[in-house]
Amino acid sequence: MEYAKLGNTDIEVSKLCVGCMSFGKAGTLHDWTVDEAETEKIVKHALDLGINFFDTANGYSEGTSEEYLGRAIKKNISRDKVVIASKVYFNPGRLSAEAIRREIDGSLKRLGTDYLDLYIIHRFDYNTPIEETMEALNNLVIAGKVRAIGASAMYGYQFYNM
Repeated sequence: MEYAKLGNTDIEVSKLCVGCMSFGKAGTLHDWTVDEAETEKIVKHALDLGINFFDTANGYSEGTSEEYLGRAIKKNISRDKVVIASKVYFNPGRLSAEAIRREIDGSLKRLGTDYLDLYIIHRFDYNTPIEETMEALNNLVIAGKVRAIGASAMYGYQFYNM
């Protein structure tokens, strides 16, 4: 497996990442998600291939994706050997400071860890000032709950402005 540094951080990720939207309790988001036992098989196989990077989200299957991933990692590898990313947006308050504080704690609890390697804004929030979102994310880094922040699914100028 090939690895690379994540942006300007010291976080080393496999060049392949396992997207975890297919993990979770069926019927809570999609009917085609895989159960906890199958999730663990997929995670174990990925680890055997040298993949260390897993991406989930607070809203995937009402949080069960995070729960299944967290338990599979705990059973198969030391936490410091994997890179866990989760996303925030599809929740009450979207990217408000209050929502970000609430959602990170929920994600950490479901994943069974005290930090995320990467916390990603899932979408751009047109209703919350950028400064409020960025300050809340920065506070998570300062608090040690998040090592790095990222964003997805927005226009280039929105990335630039953030």
